[in-house]
Amino acid sequence: MSSTAPEARPVVQLVGVRRRFGDVDALAGLDLEVPENRITVLLGPNGAGKTTAIRMITGALEPHEGTVRSFGLDPAEHGEQVRLRCGVVSAKPALYDRLDGWANLAYAAELYGLGRGARVEATIRAAAARFGIDHALDQRVGGFSTGMKTRLALARSILHRPDLLLFDEPTSGLDPESSHAVLEMIREMTDDGRTVVMCTHLLLEAEGLADQVVVMEDGRDLVSGTPFELTQRYWPGTVVLVEAENPERFEVATGIAGVDRIEADPVPARRCLHVDGPESIAPVVSALVASGLRLTRVEPLTATLEDLYFAVRTKRAVADDGGRQLTAEKAASDLRQHPMASLTGWSRPTADGSTR
Repeated sequence: MSSTAPEARPVVQLVGVRRRFGDVDALAGLDLEVPENRITVLLGPNGAGKTTAIRMITGALEPHEGTVRSFGLDPAEHGEQVRLRCGVVSAKPALYDRLDGWANLAYAAELYGLGRGARVEATIRAAAARFGIDHALDQRVGGFSTGMKTRLALARSILHRPDLLLFDEPTSGLDPESSHAVLEMIREMTDDGRTVVMCTHLLLEAEGLADQVVVMEDGRDLVSGTPFELTQRYWPGTVVLVEAENPERFEVATGIAGVDRIEADPVPARRCLHVDGPESIAPVVSALVASGLRLTRVEPLTATLEDLYFAVRTKRAVADDGGRQLTAEKAASDLRQHPMASLTGWSRPTADGSTR
């Protein structure tokens, strides 16, 4: 008789959560589950409700509808207990500019209940060294760069060894080099057994970092899942972009085993081949060459988070534009036509045609 281990309870669970500010629904029925020891990235434009969701998790805000559980507890009732297990870094961390870096960390350690003494001092030094700020602990924080302040806030967030780390736009205002360094540090957090939730509106930040992606807009979760799950959901097939010196010969591809469909490309010398799977790419290419095609480019089209965003927006637009559907052809086309969208900061059209 075999036994099945019980499914692990999510570290955070929000079910049907609504939160209003005046007449505005900051959260409008949000469902969210955060698995243990993983990086969950909340993706969405400014105003999507990401920060409000973070505040719900810690109990800083209470829901008007729905349920919130952090570590199995209601943070509205057990806020102190929940917050002692959380480390938070906001887009503009609250630091004491008149104090030096050491005093900022020592004060935070006392607030966390760590007290004082040699052991706490060692903890402070270790946290500062981990984030490369130990050399500046004797300097006033008011003179720190934005990147140094973020590093100090990261060090502060782990002093009490929290189980859950919440990062709200942690690279806001940082230069590319500092942003890359901060994201690498966040990536390493799960190596210590911690769970991470990170909010961002920048697609490039989440690419390669997220174990789970939750796309949010207007206070709702549009889709959620691992990058692999979402890729399989929206792009179940394998698409290969090929280019040839003699594109008139592409017609031979229709008779090659493993090729399901051939799609035209705006560039005359290119075609998109829909093949049976990744294992079909090599034999299909070999058959094309044997048939006389002089190939100059073979590129499997891999879906990115940028492509996911456009696919999700396309599906949501069905109700707004009379039924435009996301087809395999449209998905493949989107893979080629939006290479710069990740630099736009998730701007989206409003009713008057502007972006926000």
